[in-house]
Amino acid sequence: MDNKNTIIKYALANALWTVMYIILVATFFNSAQAIFGQVENKILIPVIMLLLFVFSATVCGSLVLGRPLLLYLDGEKKKALTLFAYTVGVLFIVMIMMMIVLYALK
Repeated sequence: MDNKNTIIKYALANALWTVMYIILVATFFNSAQAIFGQVENKILIPVIMLLLFVFSATVCGSLVLGRPLLLYLDGEKKKALTLFAYTVGVLFIVMIMMMIVLYALK
């Protein structure tokens, strides 16, 4: 990771993969009733939700923190923090854009 453009590309990729995963999980939430119908066993719902929460935290943590952590451990602390900050910044911008779209559609 030699220059700032490469860091920005990695930040965009990390953030966009994270957003795509979030959209996938949100789509699952939105259509779970249609997929599973009315569930009689009420204990399975919270178990599955907690498992999905832990899995999602792992996936999103890997996407956002994976490469910066590797850079940090390789001694490239400034690049690691820059990549992390850019990734979080892109996620913030996407969140604001989605809020604007949501507000415009109301």
